Amino acid sequence: MFRTPTTPQQIDVWRQVNSEHESLEFKEAKTQFDFDTLLRYCVALGNEGGGTLLLGIADKPPRPVVGTSAFPDIVKTTGQLFKKLHFRVDIEELAHPDGRVLVFHIPSRPVGQPYDLTVMGLT
Repeated sequence: MFRTPTTPQQIDVWRQVNSEHESLEFKEAKTQFDFDTLLRYCVALGNEGGGTLLLGIADKPPRPVVGTSAFPDIVKTTGQLFKKLHFRVDIEELAHPDGRVLVFHIPSRPVGQPYDLTVMGLT
């Protein structure tokens, strides 16, 4: 799916929201992020109508960009996510002035078909 690339300015706008919500999540993940946890976030956000997960940003206000070295090969990670989830999650790697940020664009589930961790082999 074509989308306008995320900019550092958009990251800064997202950082200003009062709190995370069902379609926007921040995770610090300075050095790593558990792949199974990533799968669970993708399923949860997909079931809530889709959303954005950002790695490399503290989840507590003022949400500084701390950078992340998690998932160094985003092409490989995209493939691994698709293999497990059976839906595509687009990942952007953004060079924010304060550090590397990964932006996961998670689509909404199909109408009437919730994503189920147990069906996907995830518990």
